[in-house]
Amino acid sequence: MEGDVFSGFGERQHNIDGKLLQSFQKSFVDVQDILDQNRLLINEINQNHESKQPDNLGRNVGLIKELNNNIRRVASLYGDLSHSFARSMDASSEGESSGTLKSDGKVNQKRFRSG
Repeated sequence: MEGDVFSGFGERQHNIDGKLLQSFQKSFVDVQDILDQNRLLINEINQNHESKQPDNLGRNVGLIKELNNNIRRVASLYGDLSHSFARSMDASSEGESSGTLKSDGKVNQKRFRSG
């Protein structure tokens, strides 16, 4: 992959461990491979449509189903990436703040007693 995908994260970059970074990079490569395949499918679908030949138009049904399945896979990969990234940011910020954000958007402050 060209360049470091996570070079723009600044200070938080050091909080992302190497294994997680490798997982992100693999997912991004997987997504790009699927998108490249989709580009080829779309080109073939367009050529078949322009030909107006019944066999080619019938073939488009299967190609469009494959395209839709690929889109679902990309959405799933991005969802997994988002979940993993959010989880890693939550874990890395636990040491940075004593407050946590609850699901309703309100901050839950932890109180510490000196003793």
